[in-house]
Amino acid sequence: MFSGLFSLMFTLIFLLAAGIIVAAFVQGIHQWNKNNHSPRLTVDALVVTKRMDVSHRRHVNAGDHTSAHRYHTTTSTFYYVTFQVDSGDRMELTVGGADYGQLVEGDRGKLTFQGTRYLGFQRF
Repeated sequence: MFSGLFSLMFTLIFLLAAGIIVAAFVQGIHQWNKNNHSPRLTVDALVVTKRMDVSHRRHVNAGDHTSAHRYHTTTSTFYYVTFQVDSGDRMELTVGGADYGQLVEGDRGKLTFQGTRYLGFQRF
């Protein structure tokens, strides 16, 4: 009885995890395709705010059973900038680290983007 219940729960959790992964993949492909079919626009914009999202993941080293070196950590950083266009609308776009470092809140210039894809910013 217990092994049948365990097998059912394992199968359900596996299918749920697989479904979440497939849904995220399909959503990513959809956004990529939508961006590719969007026009490239260049508009006057103001840099309103900047933020970054840093995530740390801890992984077990395969085959290493010493307590001092059992884990290693990977870090990912994503950079976001919120721009405000002349109509008052705001959009938050993902930018690379170099662009993030060069943009300053209050900068005015020409924002070039395609859908949700940041393409560049030229200060006035």
